[in-house]
Amino acid sequence: MSGMYSYLGLFLCLLSVCSAATSFSSRRVILREVNDNGGDHADYAVELNVTNFDAVLKDTPATYAIVEFFAHWLVIDHFYQPYYEKVARLFNGPDAVHPGIILMTRVDCALKINTKLCDKFSVGHYPMLFWGPPTKFVGGGWEPKQEKSSIRVIDDGRTADRLLNWINKQLGSTYGLDDQKFENEHLPSNISDSEQVARAIYDVEEATSTAFDIILEHKMIKPGTRASLIRFLQLLTAHHPSRRCRKGTSELLVSFDDLYPADFETPNRLDDDKGSVKNIKICGKDVPRGYWMFCRGSKNETRGFSCGLWVLLHSLSVRIEDGESQFTFSATCDFVHDFFICEECRQHFYRMCSSVSSPFNKARDYALWLWSTHNKVNERLMKEEASLGTGDPKFPKTIWPPKQLCPSCYLGIDQKNNKIEWNQDEVFRFLTNYYRNTLTALYKDKSIVGNDEAEVAVEDLIVANNAIVVPLGAALAIAFASCAFGALACYWRSRQKSRKYFHRLYSLKTI
Repeated sequence: MSGMYSYLGLFLCLLSVCSAATSFSSRRVILREVNDNGGDHADYAVELNVTNFDAVLKDTPATYAIVEFFAHWLVIDHFYQPYYEKVARLFNGPDAVHPGIILMTRVDCALKINTKLCDKFSVGHYPMLFWGPPTKFVGGGWEPKQEKSSIRVIDDGRTADRLLNWINKQLGSTYGLDDQKFENEHLPSNISDSEQVARAIYDVEEATSTAFDIILEHKMIKPGTRASLIRFLQLLTAHHPSRRCRKGTSELLVSFDDLYPADFETPNRLDDDKGSVKNIKICGKDVPRGYWMFCRGSKNETRGFSCGLWVLLHSLSVRIEDGESQFTFSATCDFVHDFFICEECRQHFYRMCSSVSSPFNKARDYALWLWSTHNKVNERLMKEEASLGTGDPKFPKTIWPPKQLCPSCYLGIDQKNNKIEWNQDEVFRFLTNYYRNTLTALYKDKSIVGNDEAEVAVEDLIVANNAIVVPLGAALAIAFASCAFGALACYWRSRQKSRKYFHRLYSLKTI
């Protein structure tokens, strides 16, 4: 009898295992169906862990953040992920429909590395979603009975529709899951708004990163272009409006002689033994990228990179000192000539550079030349876009600045030549305020600048003394371009008997 019960018990056990397997199999089928029907790629939400949590949330340009705490081994989390990603694709990534508003992230609490992080937010069930300003998550946490916290628990986000409805209630928006890029988009009509201008700092970072990616992708660093890239990187190290980019370019300069020695023959050689150069992120590796904010056009092919690059060049022109004006002019012209991918554009820009007959002695003169050059480019493009119908209807090319932004910049119209008469003192004042003061305002507001002593010490050295620490050959090249840089090169050369770099810059690698 006992033997019969044993067989019966074994049969029931097997039946239970088979049922569980069948149930799990059916769940996997359902999961596949959800993924297939949703059609959403599961890479929109940014994966965070304890090592990059603070950095990503501190540096994002988004106004709000959602952090999902989950456990990868829990079946319900696998069911929920497609819904979460369906909402995330609206706000995250290069094809975001509504970029710069919400950064949607995920933290896997099943990983031991994240245990303390999940404990700080009192995660008691999965998935658990939090909402708040990104900087409020940095170094912070959450308690169930905590009062007056800027971080809130999303209590109704079990499906994509419910989560988006919850978001719409907070923002007073009407976003829909079917929204497509550049459709139903409320593009800023008043680009003089200080917050919009301040957000251009992220586009400047995007343009810098994109330019460097293009250079590497097309193997544009060659013996003939090496020096011009070094000079432009020196300029970015000293005067880029983003500290992240200043840090990244200085780190690249430290390694430049090793990556691209003065006697290297072909760029292909680097694919074999110097492939690590492709992993260099000149403006930071943890910051989510892939969308334009201030420079976003109403069509895919308009604005974006070209706008971001112009903002970068203007911001550099109003941050330099008088003694650096000619060096900045030469470095910028050579960089565009050697590394801008549009052949017609770079040739046209370089012809305008070649038309300058005397060196610049004042930073003001260079800033006004760049402004005038940009307007000439806009005048040419206005005619081409009008004839071809390729312009952006919401952002047509125009003479800058428009009168509504700077009425004091306009003196009148020269009736003989039908040209605007400018008050150049007022124009320079406008450029300085727009591309220097306002552009970096968001950095100060969000405390993105930071206070790392080692980084500040190096930056103070670079900015205060115009001291740009570079390979010896590059320093000698600068000596011929600028007296200030020449004096520095001589001083630096006397301190260095070998082709090493200033030891304090190595501290950047540990920041």
